[in-house]
Amino acid sequence: MSADQLPTFLDLPARSTQPRTTGITHILDKGSTTADIRAILTSAARYIDIWKFGFGTSYVDPAVPAKIALLKAAGIKTCTGGTLLEIAWLRGRVDGFFEFAAERGFDCVEVSDGATDIPFHDKLALIERANALGFEVLSEIGSKDPTKRLSSAEWVSQLETDAQAGARWIVIEGRESGTVGLYDEYGKIRNDILHAITRSRFANKLIFEAPQRAQQAFLIREFGPEVNLGNILLGDVISLETLRLGLRADTLQLLTDADGVGARLVHA
Repeated sequence: MSADQLPTFLDLPARSTQPRTTGITHILDKGSTTADIRAILTSAARYIDIWKFGFGTSYVDPAVPAKIALLKAAGIKTCTGGTLLEIAWLRGRVDGFFEFAAERGFDCVEVSDGATDIPFHDKLALIERANALGFEVLSEIGSKDPTKRLSSAEWVSQLETDAQAGARWIVIEGRESGTVGLYDEYGKIRNDILHAITRSRFANKLIFEAPQRAQQAFLIREFGPEVNLGNILLGDVISLETLRLGLRADTLQLLTDADGVGARLVHA
């Protein structure tokens, strides 16, 4: 067996391979170095699908073009942080933002309204414009403000409207803390929201932000190894893959599930 070949002596749950349309692992990069990226790609490139340069980090990091080149070579899509576009909208600099994203070579842009009060029609216009410019759009729904709690009907309405506007993926807010949006202040999933959004006809577009291990394990047990998970930290990529494959106590049941876990979400 070669050094980069994985063992085969266990029967593990089926996992799709790159380029994936299910089982997406979406990374939150809060300011890694080029050396950090090279190191993680050595062992984990096959498990990563979308790499988000969080909040406004891509604006202040001169190494972003070199990092994007490394990620593109590994077949990983790159994405701007939603907060950066929100700030550009707030300051009337949307044209400059899209020029910046194109010049840097980003594949995707995140369109969100979790940090500012972007009117609904303006958010939809941003989704449509990003699409027209050739970007893959990740539209985030849910607020970063823990005092703003949408009803389950409002969550469904927003995700369906954003999807119809052209968003390829709908990112379910959890932030890097995992204590807002889909989660309560203790990091527990708000089951009424979860059940409502996963019954949507656009459920195949959902990416759940799940920075905490317990959240990742819950969603994998609920929907199987091919659930789309986001805001994963660099140091958690391989441990997340073990959760997906039942190679950790939290999801060991996946190895003995004879019925095929994951059928409850509609896949693309």
